[in-house]
Amino acid sequence: MNVEQKIVLAVDLGTTSTKTLAVDMDGNVLGSHAIGYPLHTPKPGYAEQDPDEILEAMQNTIAEVMKQGGWHAENVHCVTFSSANHSLIVIDKDGNPLTRSITWADQRSAPQVKRLLESGEGLAIYSRTGTPTHPMSPLAKIMWMKEEQPDLYAAAYQFIGIKEYIFNRLFGTTVMDYSIASATGMFNLKELAWDEEALALVGINKSQLPPLAPTTDRLTGLREEAAARMGLSPATPFVLGAQDGVLANLGIGAVTDGVVAVTIGTSSAVRACVNEPTFDPEGRLFCYALAEGHWLVGGPSNNGAIVAQWTAERLFPGKKMEEVLPQASNIAPGADGLLFMPLLSGERAPFWDAEAKGVMFGLTLAHTEQHMLRAAMEGVMFQIAAICQLMEKAGNAPKEIRASGGFARSEIWCQIMADILGVPVHIPKVVESSGLGAAQLGLFAMNNCEGPLLRWSGVSGTVYEPSMEHHAVYQRHLPIYLNLYYSLKDSMSDITALQRHNI
Repeated sequence: MNVEQKIVLAVDLGTTSTKTLAVDMDGNVLGSHAIGYPLHTPKPGYAEQDPDEILEAMQNTIAEVMKQGGWHAENVHCVTFSSANHSLIVIDKDGNPLTRSITWADQRSAPQVKRLLESGEGLAIYSRTGTPTHPMSPLAKIMWMKEEQPDLYAAAYQFIGIKEYIFNRLFGTTVMDYSIASATGMFNLKELAWDEEALALVGINKSQLPPLAPTTDRLTGLREEAAARMGLSPATPFVLGAQDGVLANLGIGAVTDGVVAVTIGTSSAVRACVNEPTFDPEGRLFCYALAEGHWLVGGPSNNGAIVAQWTAERLFPGKKMEEVLPQASNIAPGADGLLFMPLLSGERAPFWDAEAKGVMFGLTLAHTEQHMLRAAMEGVMFQIAAICQLMEKAGNAPKEIRASGGFARSEIWCQIMADILGVPVHIPKVVESSGLGAAQLGLFAMNNCEGPLLRWSGVSGTVYEPSMEHHAVYQRHLPIYLNLYYSLKDSMSDITALQRHNI
């Protein structure tokens, strides 16, 4: 080991695991380690995690990466962070959690969201904050808490997210970066401050939310016990970092006009970089901060690879999803007229409907398990295509896709995406691109925000070109697919009521 070599430790706080990468100054990943943790669902619609389990995972992944590489504290240029969005933790004045970390997938605030949307307040909040009104947002979660758990709401010293909880444990501060704040539904994008009207709506004040700072701000003064545990120095700089979605764009170089990032992990998202806040007239696209002059507009879907996993488990028991997916290539594009709306977890973009349900449509005696698998994969991509249509209307038509997330390892997934969208799909060298984005942001911050934000594109030579013949097939299917949702929307709401009653 070169004792003078410098590395960046990029920590990615994900929904299912935390992963730390050791990245050198040229963007090479020299080591990595991941630790998973469970999602707790104590009641229907709840989705929570233990914040201390995530803190433990973060410290252990850093310690393991340092051990694997034989690194010493002086090798670490900085530690930088990527984090999942929309988490909410209530803490007391000593920083102790009064709740678990309520994740983006939590649906308990659906009634409050419905009320906001019907009154028009939801769209008004979106027009200032860029966060679509949906149960994912901390604003909606706090509204639910105020109405359903008033004692807990009254006891709250601060409302924070998972990254702020970790900073509080390591440094004694709950500072929140602009990027994470821009996904709370309470952050005014143009003023770069907490939105007074949103705070008044939920009945809290600024002191009950973390102080705000740019994504490039740094923390020092790491507590000695934590530093020793991770193999770091108390003086090691920690860059605040940003949310995982915007950093995925940076990690694969999707920060120029016409280059759109599509990430499919458990859920999925489409994002394009713009130079100023951009809003959809109907509140269907998010707008989140990355760094000065860099904003990300796009839409998230609840339903990504989890749909393929669910389908594989039900139709091909005993086999792993990775073994099953290639079988979809035996079926022609369009699955012989079989459509699968993969709305198994409700939906965010483009419908923003927590009561949306999965639908298999066009099923006949001629269809097989392989047809259903193909239709499920195509359904996930139809959701992506619908989000891209909204972005095109907003002036951000994709000319090239940069793909990331676990699905990018699958040839058939990538080819279906290229065929449905009708544009080339480029694959990154490192599939977990949020970590590489965090590393680039960390280096930019350590250079006092001078020089290029994008240091490495992160894209390999693998490109999936679209078959325009297949694209024409999908162009005939997509309008039917979208009309199916709108035709069944009311029935989806009705069946949701019945399901809740039965539960």
